[in-house]
Amino acid sequence: MPTYIALANFTDQGIRGVKDSTKRADAVKDAAKKFGASMTQIYWTVGQYDLVTVIEAPNDESATAFALAIGSAGNVRTQTMRAFSRDEMNGILAKLG
Repeated sequence: MPTYIALANFTDQGIRGVKDSTKRADAVKDAAKKFGASMTQIYWTVGQYDLVTVIEAPNDESATAFALAIGSAGNVRTQTMRAFSRDEMNGILAKLG
């Protein structure tokens, strides 16, 4: 299943309710199922981003719908990147000839 890395920052609304951040993360993890996705890891970080998550979804459309649903709640803004495993990258490199 494709893997995605999401880098997130709290919005003003999200930081005001930061005490509920772990509870919201649990709700997001449950919500992922609606999109056929799973949030396999979440880390609260310091620096440029407040959160880093690893998400698995069946395709780009499902991952995007999930990201839009989470963003529409108003607590975080995300940047999502498609990530490739070693095996996937070897397949890509094999196409180079």
